[in-house]
Amino acid sequence: METKILQKINAPQDLKGLSTEELSFLAEEIRQTILNTVSRTGGHLSSGLGVVELTIALHRVFHAPADKILWDVGHQTYPHKLLTGRQSLFDTLRSYNGLNGFCKPDESEYDPFISGHAGNAVSAAMGFAVANQLSGSDDHVVAVIGDGGLINGITLEALNNLRSTCRRMIVVLNDNKMSINGSIGAIPKYLNKLITNRRYNRFKALAKKSLSRLPGGRNMISRIQQLESSTKSLLVPGVFFEEMGIRYIGPIPGHDLAELIRTLDRIKDFDQPVLVHVITEKGHGCDYVAAQPEVYHGVSAFDPVNGIRNQEKKRTFSSAFGEALEELAAADDRASVITAAMASGCGISDSYIQTYPDRFFDVGIAEEHALTFAGGLAAGGQRPVVAMYATFLQRALDSLYHDICLPSLPVMLCIDRAGAVEDGPTHHGIYDLSFLLTMPNLAVLMPESEPVLKEMMTLAGKQSVPVAIRYPRGGSGMPSGEVAAGVEWGRSVIDRVGTDLAIWSCGRELYTARAVADILQEKHGLSVAIHNVRFLKPFDESAFLASAEKMHVVTLEDHCLEGGFAALAARILLRSGKTHHGITSFGWQGSTVVPHGAIPDLRKAAGLLPEQIAETIAEKWKINHKI
Repeated sequence: METKILQKINAPQDLKGLSTEELSFLAEEIRQTILNTVSRTGGHLSSGLGVVELTIALHRVFHAPADKILWDVGHQTYPHKLLTGRQSLFDTLRSYNGLNGFCKPDESEYDPFISGHAGNAVSAAMGFAVANQLSGSDDHVVAVIGDGGLINGITLEALNNLRSTCRRMIVVLNDNKMSINGSIGAIPKYLNKLITNRRYNRFKALAKKSLSRLPGGRNMISRIQQLESSTKSLLVPGVFFEEMGIRYIGPIPGHDLAELIRTLDRIKDFDQPVLVHVITEKGHGCDYVAAQPEVYHGVSAFDPVNGIRNQEKKRTFSSAFGEALEELAAADDRASVITAAMASGCGISDSYIQTYPDRFFDVGIAEEHALTFAGGLAAGGQRPVVAMYATFLQRALDSLYHDICLPSLPVMLCIDRAGAVEDGPTHHGIYDLSFLLTMPNLAVLMPESEPVLKEMMTLAGKQSVPVAIRYPRGGSGMPSGEVAAGVEWGRSVIDRVGTDLAIWSCGRELYTARAVADILQEKHGLSVAIHNVRFLKPFDESAFLASAEKMHVVTLEDHCLEGGFAALAARILLRSGKTHHGITSFGWQGSTVVPHGAIPDLRKAAGLLPEQIAETIAEKWKINHKI
């Protein structure tokens, strides 16, 4: 489709003069633009396609950036970006120095708050709403949340506090999953027209005031309110919100632009918190995405005509985890798996779910609950495995400490996406070691390859303490035909002997270490030993100190240096009091926010490509040895 209207939209105010028909054409252009772009750049697809009409309606009715529109999670904001002056940059989506895949305040004034993890939108919006109250502003505040984010603990805590804190605020519940389609029809639609009509609400307020002056008027008001409440309970599934003092409107069809605009326009000046329940379809407007919305939630490049992804199916750490999980379940009927809405992403296979339905628990976006639930299972004699991404594990720190590590319960944490990822600072898994390594009773393991991950899971399943196994997104790059050394609890592995210096690497960085060693040998004639850490806790301290006493030590990790392996190694050397030949560490700088983009681009900017690491080491070697 040739873009005709979208190219004229430079800011949300450009929507104000368009007809409903023009807005419908605009919606299709936005969908096609997103489809064409994401097919090249990769990204989040199905969610964005599902909120096109909702995004247009919000920007048509409200006046951003004065009015604040906050998007929960933020992966659904591609239409929002296109309507807020970022069209010319849209083809840079998720690329280094290009558009972020989520909301980013320093990218645009139309992104009032950062979003990457579900559940923060309502709380943050309440902050904006109260700030408006305190400053006397009449600007609106809207929080757009999904049905998945609705069950998040932070969202529920905020909703519980909303009526007592905010004079007015709007929550839009973008529901693309709940089975409530039966409520969409003529009667709810008519009722919502009635209860959102300004004249109706003014009449109701006047009637209440008049009745209160009559003898027995307050009793009459009470009975009328009971009748209204009972009627709404029968026709509108919003009692849960109404009981919390939040005016419920809906459900309304989320792809009907005219209805969305009418509803939002009617409720925007309500003098109380309002929740608008909108029914949308993930992947709407693209048949193959709508048919498999989970598959196209986050995708790499694909053919926009048929949706076929342009990549070979390769073995990954996630798939190896899925295989090992099935083997664990077959060998031990106490084994089960818990995930927080990350089943497919973590590699939990349909085969496992179908074979062991009673031992599969997807708790939704509720990481804290997932870990405490796992602690209860373990205390009850079971052997639970918790599968989640490193970035989301951060949200459950207290549950990990208080409910698993403190009582030393045998829970296995399989932590995917440990390391830098394309999605950027809200999703990098480069901070978790700073708290994992401080947890009592917790073992921390890092496999360098898929076979080693499987062996570690088998070993962890036999331990009586909690075990965390961290591994990155994608595959290891382990050479075909290579056989990894067996895993021995708490022991590192000598991967290569050398006499000039030693590289101690964590996890998949073993293969980076090999590349660095090859360059140092070929270009600078240095003989480099390589040690594969595998166990950060319990750490092979004696082997490390012996290495440091003989030669200069280099540490290499896909984690921030502060709080990671580098910090651990430095503490061990300092505590030992022994003479050593110095230490140089390579990893991400914790004091610097690592941006989004392709991993090679991020590593290059941080000086973490093998060639860069080798040159840094060689230069330091020359200085230290006065060459």
